[in-house]
Amino acid sequence: MSLLRPAFSLLILLSVLTGGLYPLLTTALGQWWFNDRANGSLIHSENGLRGSSLIGQNFTRPDYFHGRPSATADTPYNPMASGGSNLAVSNPAQDRAIAERVNTLRAANPDASGSVPVELATASASGLDNNLTPQAVLWQLPRVAKARQLSVEQIMPLIDQATHKPLLSFLGQPVVNIVELNISLDAIKENK
Repeated sequence: MSLLRPAFSLLILLSVLTGGLYPLLTTALGQWWFNDRANGSLIHSENGLRGSSLIGQNFTRPDYFHGRPSATADTPYNPMASGGSNLAVSNPAQDRAIAERVNTLRAANPDASGSVPVELATASASGLDNNLTPQAVLWQLPRVAKARQLSVEQIMPLIDQATHKPLLSFLGQPVVNIVELNISLDAIKENK
């Protein structure tokens, strides 16, 4: 009994500390210092909630920039089923899927120059990517400009605004948030 009492007391103390006080403290600090990020980095507009800047959306219309393919179960960009296709690079099904995506992209972007960017033909590990490289966005630019009846020069500032650059260049590459970019394109349409 003399060994059980300290063990049981320690169990209660650590349960209260790690199961109660620590989560409350980190939640309070997160809400205080990083309120937007702690609440999912949600994007609001006049029309209400538009999404999160952290999770991609399935944009398929020609007047929107398209993100990476999503391999999540049931529906694309389903955050409850995050995951990749788990197909190996050597799998023939993976080769067929990429070839099909490349053909679809070329047909949808007849004015695009150069080869199809790899990230537009391959799904990510999470299936929820919200960012593309500026090169992948610029490859789609002629299609979006034509569909929205805007000039490339009118869309370029929006791409620049949605581009996030790393603090130091060796920490990563610039990426364009597709959700933010498409929402800003809709804002131009509403202001016309």
